[in-house]
Amino acid sequence: MIGTGFMGRVHSRAAEVAGGRVVGVVGSSLERAEAARPDLRAEKAFPTVTDLLDAVDVDVVHVCTPNDLHAEMTHAAIAAGAHVVCEKPLSTDAETAGAMAAAADAAGVVAGVPFVYRFHPMVREARERVRRGEIGTVVLAHGSYLQDWMLLPSDDNWRVDAERGGPTRAFGDIGSHWCDLLEFVTGDRITKVSAQSSTIHPSRGSTLEGPVDTEDAVVLQFATHAGAIGSAVISQVSAGRKNRLLLEVSGTAGTFSFDQENPELLWYGGRERSSVLVRDPDTLTPEAARFARVPAGHPQGYQDCFDHFVADTYAAIDDGTVPDGLPTFADGARAARIADAVVTSAAKQVWIDVVP
Repeated sequence: MIGTGFMGRVHSRAAEVAGGRVVGVVGSSLERAEAARPDLRAEKAFPTVTDLLDAVDVDVVHVCTPNDLHAEMTHAAIAAGAHVVCEKPLSTDAETAGAMAAAADAAGVVAGVPFVYRFHPMVREARERVRRGEIGTVVLAHGSYLQDWMLLPSDDNWRVDAERGGPTRAFGDIGSHWCDLLEFVTGDRITKVSAQSSTIHPSRGSTLEGPVDTEDAVVLQFATHAGAIGSAVISQVSAGRKNRLLLEVSGTAGTFSFDQENPELLWYGGRERSSVLVRDPDTLTPEAARFARVPAGHPQGYQDCFDHFVADTYAAIDDGTVPDGLPTFADGARAARIADAVVTSAAKQVWIDVVP
């Protein structure tokens, strides 16, 4: 486990649930790694990644560091023959993300990126029903991903610094999730974007010595390969919204709407009636029921999604077969290309084609 923050704790728990052992942890210092070791359920703390890879037999390396370190840590893991799970965004630019994906492919290792909202059972239910044509041809999609953890000028984080987090913050951090979910559910791809971005607070805390150079919010329009159009609002400064990811997909015969803050439900809208589908393993499609871990009425949530993602990743390592819907480095590189197009569009105020 490389990284000792919140995401490192989420990853370590999921690894344990999947039957893994966290044999080592690396932090920004040996002291921080040792302090975090019990919470991460790690057997030993190491001063550097090289020390860890030289000392123990590692099957999988989880990279949970700031974004600017993802490529370095990933390439080190691949060179050691390890499989990799790397946090998103995969890198701070599309070219580097593409090189990471190519390196994983060349080495023949399993390389996953945690677009974990794919693992909500009701997301899988929506995806399967769209596949079956239950809402007809998809013509429109819209939604949002709203948070408020950067609402105040005193709110600060390493992601504010473009040198560490990359040139896009709100979109790169959470807008990437929204676009991945759209493409996953519809099976369609965004081909062009028009974006506006806004930096609400010109300075923050002490992360930067100069002005903030990453955005707090993005408004996005897009078109897809199959001809659908849509929009999304991405914000880290929406008061009261903690982690509101909303995706609504409309077709010629119906609409599905999923709200990540109410993940047990999937809303279906039709011309003559509307209804709410409940996460019930006895009534879900087989593709969704696989992820319904507990009976209906017993809520599942974010950590369950992460547990399923890591379990599927480890299953791919064990038998060489990639489970349906597992997000890989190819998906991470795809998200980086969309992010690059959004940044360019916002800067130039023009429509930008997304590199396939």
